[in-house]
Amino acid sequence: MKLLLAVDGSDYTKRMLAYLTTHGELFNAGNDFTIFNVQPALPPRARAAVGKEIVDKYYSEEAEKVLSPVSKFLMRHGIEVKSLWKVGHAGEQIAKLAMAGKYDMLIMGSHGHGSLGNLVMGSVATQVLAHSKVPVLLVR
Repeated sequence: MKLLLAVDGSDYTKRMLAYLTTHGELFNAGNDFTIFNVQPALPPRARAAVGKEIVDKYYSEEAEKVLSPVSKFLMRHGIEVKSLWKVGHAGEQIAKLAMAGKYDMLIMGSHGHGSLGNLVMGSVATQVLAHSKVPVLLVR
């Protein structure tokens, strides 16, 4: 099974990983794992002020702060993993990669704010569910 794990480094990512470790049908070396992080875009004026090279380095370093611990965790459990990151709106980028990469399932943690919280703050999980044609497993 080809699995996409959307990670943001939060406690909800940790909960998702803990859930995976207890479900052998998902958490085994026979599956193909990709971990994916989306970095929010810096404001255009900030990007222009510091230059493309510095901005690209910043995005790369921030993504690595999230991806590295997850990758190490999976490798300790004998799981080979690919790492990817993009810049943009998280919900949109996650759904786009899930479909373009022809993943069998997308797994991600959810903050679980509920309907009122989603109205006020929006929700990456809600955006992913609205745009993805790939099955999504949300872990709270």
